Amino acid sequence: MADLKERLLAPKPASALNVREVSNRPSASGRQAFQGVDVLGLKKRGQGLRSWIRVDTSGNSQAIEVDKFTMMRRCDLPARDLRLLDPLFVYPSTILGREKAIVVNLEQIRCIITADEVLLLNSLDSYVLHYVMELQRRLTTTGVGEVWQSDSSDMNRRRGSRNFENVFSNSSPDYLPFEFRALEVALEAACTFLDSQAAELEIEAYPLLDELTSKISTLNLERVRRLKSRLVALTRRVQKVRDEIEQLMDDDGDMAEMYLTEKKRRMELSFYGDQSMVGYKSVDGASISAPVSPVSSPPDSRKLEKSFSIARSRHESMRSSESTTESIEELEMLLEAYFVVIDSTLNKLTSVNTVIYTNPFPSGFITV
Repeated sequence: MADLKERLLAPKPASALNVREVSNRPSASGRQAFQGVDVLGLKKRGQGLRSWIRVDTSGNSQAIEVDKFTMMRRCDLPARDLRLLDPLFVYPSTILGREKAIVVNLEQIRCIITADEVLLLNSLDSYVLHYVMELQRRLTTTGVGEVWQSDSSDMNRRRGSRNFENVFSNSSPDYLPFEFRALEVALEAACTFLDSQAAELEIEAYPLLDELTSKISTLNLERVRRLKSRLVALTRRVQKVRDEIEQLMDDDGDMAEMYLTEKKRRMELSFYGDQSMVGYKSVDGASISAPVSPVSSPPDSRKLEKSFSIARSRHESMRSSESTTESIEELEMLLEAYFVVIDSTLNKLTSVNTVIYTNPFPSGFITV
């Protein structure tokens, strides 16, 4: 009977076997079977809580624990924007204007700027901590902030160097909205960091090139080749920041999208305006915005409601266009100041590159 039952029943499919038993079963060669990746575990870890530094408009900072999806809902951002902030990934410099936030990825400074707060992934990086402290200082003081000082800013600079204190001396005016002040500190940090890197390379390059001109040796040629590699990599980073700022300056729509405080204010005014219209009572005691039938609704009430609606929409449209024009001018002036700075850094690197290529080195030795 048992033999008949086994013959009648279909064989058990491979998927129904014990997965653990199969995975632990050695293969014909004696090796352990391949252990699959715990995709579910990796997914849960990617969606886990992460520590963020939050700085509000008053300059107060705190550490918060927020998961990825909560942060996406909080700032109304897609997942691809949050990936730009992950220090484990390398992305080119980017400044993105979204509906409720500005996503900034400038060298070590990676943050989310909203109309009410700045959010950075909690890090022990000195540039991140310096950014937070500088932003707090500018938000808590009414005076003009000092120029950003990087760790290597006290070194003596040689040919082609430029003092940026004149450029940054008029930074962070009090009339700028919160998001622009936070963006300015990030731009200043990135531009100063890149300029200090260019100055270090410049200080190292010219003595080396002078030495190589007088005495060509294998050691000096190798040092120039390594210098050229660093020069090319740094030039690409500086060029990307310059292009990003220039692209923003050329697009009025992108600049208007970054005016978060004004957009938030217009939304609040629109909301409160709708609430006031709902609560408005006509002389007859009937609510103007209350839905009534065409038969019983007084004609004067409907005309008055329509007049209110048209007047309010025209007023909001005029005010929106005026404020948008002003915000574009403010942001454009801010971006233009740092465009001049980063363009000067790029010219400095270009000069070093020109000197390297115009020297009588052996052909093809310093090619990167």
